[in-house]
Amino acid sequence: MVKIRLTRGGAKKRPFYHIIVTDSRSARDGRNIERLGYYNPIATGGEKRVELDAERVKFWVGQGAQMTDKVADLYKQLGKAGDQPAAAAA
Repeated sequence: MVKIRLTRGGAKKRPFYHIIVTDSRSARDGRNIERLGYYNPIATGGEKRVELDAERVKFWVGQGAQMTDKVADLYKQLGKAGDQPAAAAA
């Protein structure tokens, strides 16, 4: 089964996660199929907290990929954040 999940990077006490597509049998930081974005839980100032290619996520979900709970939550938050500026401009 193909999963969309997080893989950890960054230094000790400074986590940084890549959002990837991978086989569910692969190790957490192992081989991946495609990198879709990143999640920086300790972003400060002008740094982006989440960057995600929504079109590729839709493609992979259409192909049968399953999102983990955290990735699904980030995707949902990104969708809400993307809607607000368009509503404010209208």
